[in-house]
Amino acid sequence: MSSPAPLPPLAPSARGSRLRLSRWFVLAGAGVLLIFVIAVSAILLALSSTHEARQTLVDAVDPAALQTLRIARAVQAQEGAIRGYGLTGEQQYLDTYRQGVSEERSATDAIARLVPELPQGYGVRRQLRAISEATTAWRRDYAEPVVERTLKSGPGPLTDLAKSNLQRFSAIRSALDTQQALLGRLHDVARDRLYSGWNTIYMAVAALVGVMVLAIVFCALIVRRAVVNPIARLTRQVRAVAAGDFDHELGVERPAELWELSGHIDGMRRRIMTEWQSSAEARQQLAEQAEELKRSNRELEQFAYVASHDLQEPLRKVASFTQMLEQRYADRLDDRARQYIGFAVDGARRMQLLINDLLDFSRVGRVGGEPEEMDTGDALAGALRNLDARLSETGATVTHDDLPKVVGNRTLLTQLFQNLVSNALKFRGEEPPRVHIGVRRDGDMWEFNCSDNGIGVDPKYADRIFLIFQRLHPRDVYPGTGIGLALCRKIVEYHGGRIWLDTNEDVGATFRWTLPALGDPDE
Repeated sequence: MSSPAPLPPLAPSARGSRLRLSRWFVLAGAGVLLIFVIAVSAILLALSSTHEARQTLVDAVDPAALQTLRIARAVQAQEGAIRGYGLTGEQQYLDTYRQGVSEERSATDAIARLVPELPQGYGVRRQLRAISEATTAWRRDYAEPVVERTLKSGPGPLTDLAKSNLQRFSAIRSALDTQQALLGRLHDVARDRLYSGWNTIYMAVAALVGVMVLAIVFCALIVRRAVVNPIARLTRQVRAVAAGDFDHELGVERPAELWELSGHIDGMRRRIMTEWQSSAEARQQLAEQAEELKRSNRELEQFAYVASHDLQEPLRKVASFTQMLEQRYADRLDDRARQYIGFAVDGARRMQLLINDLLDFSRVGRVGGEPEEMDTGDALAGALRNLDARLSETGATVTHDDLPKVVGNRTLLTQLFQNLVSNALKFRGEEPPRVHIGVRRDGDMWEFNCSDNGIGVDPKYADRIFLIFQRLHPRDVYPGTGIGLALCRKIVEYHGGRIWLDTNEDVGATFRWTLPALGDPDE
């Protein structure tokens, strides 16, 4: 059976601007991605700026302010210690002074190391030099002269150096105040940058969340407009067709995928309508042919009735009158004439037998009861009763397995067993015939077999023997019409099975056939 031709391609869309669904999502995704990249970049820049501001504030400005306080405490300690040393001359004051100088220089070095990390343009380095110059001048003009004089002359009043001390120490305080004010401004600037960075991060995150919400809403609108609504329209159209409105055309305008899909569905609808109309016409023709076939079968049955009565009656007369001729004129006939009369009688009887076999063959599936659940053992028993005389004559032995129940025609299955056993008796060997009917379950079928110890069948004739009127032996050696196995095949096929010759047997002949089983295989 040839497959139907494919549907013709769709005509180009009247709307050239129709976008495919993938394009809609690509455009929406590209816009969302762009906004997302901008928001993430802003967040990263704000994080970088915030990190720098925090690093400047925590790692540079605040430590510099602390070191400036150390310088102020160290200078204050130096001034008090040098005054006490000048007035008392005790060594502990001198040691305290020198310890303060060391502390001042350590703090100054620490600030010098922090200067590169501080923002440029605020003059921290210059102001640090101013503090160093002021402390150096104070020690040069006040502290060192006090130490030299005390070491030479001993302790005493410091009235003559008080003015110098006041001036130089005031310069130190002024430089330190300036430094503290400068670091305070740097602290405020770094703090503002830190707050600004966090605000920027908060705004960028809020904007990103807003963009994601808008993207979700936008994608939902796209799905609703480009997918949900067109699918709903197409669904309504398909339901209308399914409800019986077969002339209802299918089609949606967007997106391109659904437009193409609806076009193909509509093409299939049109083809189905065409095929349905053709099928309806074909069913009408089949109905008319079936009615004609029924009429023809009725005529054939009438013909079979005529053949079984009107054709056999002349044959019986021919045989009867021929035998009467032989009886009345036997003394006037020679051997050749009597031989001719025997040929005529035998031909008439064989013609009767052939007519009866043809009638049996034609009746399979047409005449008889409906298939019903039956025991195949009963069918075999009926066949053996019909063959009882021949079984006794040939001394045959027939055995069988426990035969199952099937759904079939009792008369036909009895005829099947009878033909197969009859063939085993006909084509027997020198020993008395032994016939065995076996059965086994094969899935949802019963596989039967009929085995004998007769002359067997050449495997090359395995298919030929089931054809009507096919004989493998001369009629004078093995009588018959050549219809028996053909009738068996027709009976088996009528019941939904198949029959074949088992070509693997070395002795005798084994015929196998299948019949549908009842129930599950495990039962």
